[in-house]
Amino acid sequence: MTPAPLAASMRPCGPIIAAGLAGRDRTFETLDKAAAANGWADVLAQARAALDPVFAASPYLASLARRRPAQLAAVLQADPAAQLADLLTRTMALEFEPLGLPVLKTRLRELKAEIHLLTALADLGGVWDLDQVTGALTRFADASVKVAMTAAVRGEVERGRMIAPASEDDGEAGPLPGLFCIAMGKYGAFELNYSSDIDISLFYEPDILPLAEGIEHHGFTTRFAQTLADILQDRTVDGYVFRVDLRLRPDPSATAPALPVDAALDYYQTVGQNWERAAFIKARVCAGDLGAGFAFLDALQPFIWRRNLDFAAIADIHSIKRQIHIHKVDERLTAKGADVKLGHGGIREIEFFVQTQQLIMGGRDASLRSNRTVDALAALAKAGRISPDTAVELTAHYTDLRGLEHRAQMVADEQTHKLPETDTERAKIAALSGDKDLAAFDARVERLLRAVNTRYGELFSEDEDLSSSFGSLVFTGVEDDPETLRTLKRMGYSDPPRISSTIRSWHHGRIGATRTEQGRELFTRLAPRLLEAAQATGAPDEAFRRFADFFASLTMGVQVQSLFLAQPKLFELIVRVMAFAPRLAAFLARSPAALDSLMDTGFFAPFAEGELEAALTMGLARADPGYEAAMDAARRLHREQAFRIGVQVMSGAVSAAEAGPAFADLADACIRGLAGVALAEVERLAGAFPGEVAVIALGKCGSREMTAGSDLDLMTVYRAEPGAASELKGLDGAAFYARFTQRLIAALSAPTAEGGLYEVDMRLRPSGTAGPVAVSQAAFEGYYAREAETWEFLALTRARVVWTSSEAFAATVRADIDAALRQPRDAAATAKAAREMRALMAKELPPTGFWDLKRSPGGLIDIEFAAQYLQILNAFDGGPLRANTGEALAAIYAESLMAPEAATVLHDAWRLQQDLSQLLKVALAEDADPSGEPAAFKALLAKAGGCADFEALRARLRSLRTEAHKAFESLVTDQAAATSARATD
Repeated sequence: MTPAPLAASMRPCGPIIAAGLAGRDRTFETLDKAAAANGWADVLAQARAALDPVFAASPYLASLARRRPAQLAAVLQADPAAQLADLLTRTMALEFEPLGLPVLKTRLRELKAEIHLLTALADLGGVWDLDQVTGALTRFADASVKVAMTAAVRGEVERGRMIAPASEDDGEAGPLPGLFCIAMGKYGAFELNYSSDIDISLFYEPDILPLAEGIEHHGFTTRFAQTLADILQDRTVDGYVFRVDLRLRPDPSATAPALPVDAALDYYQTVGQNWERAAFIKARVCAGDLGAGFAFLDALQPFIWRRNLDFAAIADIHSIKRQIHIHKVDERLTAKGADVKLGHGGIREIEFFVQTQQLIMGGRDASLRSNRTVDALAALAKAGRISPDTAVELTAHYTDLRGLEHRAQMVADEQTHKLPETDTERAKIAALSGDKDLAAFDARVERLLRAVNTRYGELFSEDEDLSSSFGSLVFTGVEDDPETLRTLKRMGYSDPPRISSTIRSWHHGRIGATRTEQGRELFTRLAPRLLEAAQATGAPDEAFRRFADFFASLTMGVQVQSLFLAQPKLFELIVRVMAFAPRLAAFLARSPAALDSLMDTGFFAPFAEGELEAALTMGLARADPGYEAAMDAARRLHREQAFRIGVQVMSGAVSAAEAGPAFADLADACIRGLAGVALAEVERLAGAFPGEVAVIALGKCGSREMTAGSDLDLMTVYRAEPGAASELKGLDGAAFYARFTQRLIAALSAPTAEGGLYEVDMRLRPSGTAGPVAVSQAAFEGYYAREAETWEFLALTRARVVWTSSEAFAATVRADIDAALRQPRDAAATAKAAREMRALMAKELPPTGFWDLKRSPGGLIDIEFAAQYLQILNAFDGGPLRANTGEALAAIYAESLMAPEAATVLHDAWRLQQDLSQLLKVALAEDADPSGEPAAFKALLAKAGGCADFEALRARLRSLRTEAHKAFESLVTDQAAATSARATD
């Protein structure tokens, strides 16, 4: 059969749209003149009916024809296959013409315009099928890359940076021995779309590159890659040849555009992902040193085609497609704005399905390794992996979708895969597709998308869903998936590209948790759960950011991720903690080992009496001998148990009223465990001493009102016989117990490899920093009998013996504390001192803001002063002494030591602020304002305060503090007056 010219073979593709008549007429006006002047008017007349709808619908093709009528004439008068062969010959001839870059760029762009005219008209005219169109575009791309590579080499030779090749034709080694170009994606599979960019990756063998002396290969290849890309993609007055995408190389955000072969192979064999295996299914050598390129792809075959896959690897491969959201029957897929490549029911769904099957089964069945989608569908059907009907249906759908993609791009030569939103613009696509009626076109497109998405869902109906109810969550590849960005936006993330980029970087193995293959496979399943859990907190940005800090701190991630996947409710809780508790989140980021405690079945159980002390005793017994080992053991226990308490507070497993004693129990356990160790260390160095010592807790620890981050106010009291000395160094009691105290402080506060423990404050001891660090019993008794000021007695009301070297001495010290507090007092002087002390504190340490629950008027200090003041005022007469503020207020109320209304107000204000303090101290940094925290956290705070919402909480807090401050002021004024009146009577 004699080949026919294109003009004789073309058929009209569809109707002539009215909106394009002006452009069509202007085009034909130019063409008619050119045809008449150059003798091809009959050819134009023969093709006019087929060109009419094309020029009306495609401004781009109409402009090409107007600007290049001679090219159009050549295309119309020739057989398309012959014209393509001639065009490719002319392109390849440029490789051997010593043209300057500006001239070369112009020639290449002129040829690109010609290939665009040829393929568009052969496609739209019904002369070429999809394979012929994509094949023509790909073959032209191959020729263009080879020409550009040769031109880039010529430039490097002229600049003296490389040694000139022996001849113009270097055969298999190409123009630059050692460097080769791999075509990836649709380019590698001969499936280029009409306005496609080209995905290429450049690799090289450093030892083979013919570089001039002193030229370093990294800089050379980086410049070379950029020059190659610029030749093809620079936009000039003549347009561009191809946009070049170099990002399918290993870890593109962290690597140069051309990579050494060894580095690339090491990357793929250690951290290569399954989507990269899928990408290499389509890869082929397209230019450069062919032998080196073929050897590189051969070396990658075990990476691409794995013969043995475990369950986790198969699940991870399946995840490539499970990240795409499968629409339900009642969810609408519309033609308006439809993305026929990446959207629901688009090309990607067919390609993902094919590639997952190839990755799973291609290692054992080489017949499934085709790099072309349609051929792979046929191979899967032949191998019995899918039904023949499925293969036929998906092939037809794939062809239709690729046709729509091409026509969307032909309108304006844009790299778009979307159908226009507006009816006017979409009508152009409909006309190029042969549809006379836009409604009919839309209905056909919607049926097509629905059919593909439905079939896609059926093929994987039993797999775990890795998308979201909000939409697709796809993090494969090197660029952001548009639908995924829209999904993240719908989920409430303010910066979807940042979230997407972070997750893709984790998939690249840039953190310890995903550095292993198993870690990456687990993370593929965890990622959508993380995003859903963060969204559910109501503060997705904060939750994700804080989780990211924690996740990046893990050195290994398999165990943690496995735990999260196995216990989704626990994982959701941890993410909620991340959202609401930046303090806990930061702690986890610094000490991810604390997460180990989550694996304890008793993590959420209430704290049993003595549990923490027993745990530390066991930890110390298991630790290596010695003072430092004991310090590390205590820090490990504290880290785990403080985290446990904090999570229990945030989850509501314990109330704020239970949290204070729990934190105090933890402190007691650390003090008791390390006091014995500190004493033993001093005895080891100085010898045994025949005395006794006690550790007294004051402040929040003494009253068992501790919160997360509370420091320890401590005092040590000892008893030693005159003249007693330590056995080895002859230290007296003061020196021996000073060393003990110093060792204890270091054990409790010094940072070690396991982190810190507590800040220790010894300033509440007799004489403060001016006195000895350890206080003798006699000095203790004498100081509180003759020298102590009122504020020191107030502080002593919270004294509690935590540890002693003997129980008998504990009883003695407790009796001494009781005796010191039960001395008679002048009511007026005591009230005056209390007022002045509180005023001084208010002046020197004013509140930092509304949420300073400690220093604000009516805050915890006011209430504590009130309770302490009433206790020391009435202790001489047998009044109650309670270290805990709440217990003290209850006892004061029971003894009628103040007006019932005032006692109730003080207790209610204390309880509210203590409850809020527990939550705030666990969750936020010191002095943080919760007003700026997520709404869900403010709701949690309101619930802790017994209020309906955050504003109601503020109102209640303001009211109670006002009343509490009035009660305190009245107390230290009126109580003194009343006491004086009773004394007068």
